[in-house]
Amino acid sequence: MLEGKTVLVTGGTGSFGHAFVPMTLERYKPKKLIIYSRDEMKQWDMAKRFEGNSALRFFIGDVRDRERLYRALDGVDYVVHAAATKIVPTAEYNPFECVKTNINGAMNLIDACIDSGVKRVVALSTDKASSPVNLYGATKLASDKLFIAGNSYSGEHETRFAVVRYGNVMGSRGSVIPFFMSIKDQGKLPITDPRMTRFMISLEEGVQLVYDAFDDMVGGEIYVKKIPSMRMDDLGRAIAPEAEQEIVGIRPGEKLHEQMIGPEDSLTTYEYENHYKILPAIHNWSADAARIKTGTKVPEGFTYSSETNEAWMSSEELGAWIEANRGKIGAI
Repeated sequence: MLEGKTVLVTGGTGSFGHAFVPMTLERYKPKKLIIYSRDEMKQWDMAKRFEGNSALRFFIGDVRDRERLYRALDGVDYVVHAAATKIVPTAEYNPFECVKTNINGAMNLIDACIDSGVKRVVALSTDKASSPVNLYGATKLASDKLFIAGNSYSGEHETRFAVVRYGNVMGSRGSVIPFFMSIKDQGKLPITDPRMTRFMISLEEGVQLVYDAFDDMVGGEIYVKKIPSMRMDDLGRAIAPEAEQEIVGIRPGEKLHEQMIGPEDSLTTYEYENHYKILPAIHNWSADAARIKTGTKVPEGFTYSSETNEAWMSSEELGAWIEANRGKIGAI
């Protein structure tokens, strides 16, 4: 789908972009791959990494800047929206700034994509958007709703929007794995709660889910990949088996367990081999055969939670993943 097309990634110098760019350049050979982000040094570092690739372009800009988005989207076919304020404590203490990026930025992007004739948009979401208890999750839920409604808002325009939702991205900047690895030699790891569980997904799996969404989407779908869960105490043991685990309590805005599909979503959720799909209730799209395809409706009241997940990652499996990816962890 992306072969020979012009693709733009908002927030493209982040962890997702550092996986999406090489995978997309190798697999699809796009006409242009535009990185739209606000940090010139991160763009400079990425440009050096991919020096000599004529398809890669860099555009300084912020999703808060509506006019700049319109200029950047001229001639763009496909958009991946990865820009976000995402650190939970940061969002709790800087709520207005989080809203400006995650909600106002989504509104700007939707308008600009429709008016610029973009064909397809896939927005990245998070497990924290399902039954949110923190500001980050609340803003991402609002963002998800905006992108879904964008399919109706676009009217006779051909722009279509979908969302992908997944959990803790293993090894990404600011996540728990690189943090624990940075302090493991101190002999003590801070564990919020030994019962705490999280969904685990690799960057490569996250990128593949975006590709799958582009291939499958009609408009308005939320794609939820089936991924394993892990207990935080097991994660700590995988990284530093000899270290003492100090229980420090749950931080502001945190949940004990994460959820990607809540019971309220079950009425319009369908199951597939490797993922779930939450369909929009508006316009009776949840009963649309073109969107359902081969899916099987989940039971009423179904939830997809890190606590009750059927798939679990062991300490040994995480340890093997760390050894295979040690050079990349926390670097992007």
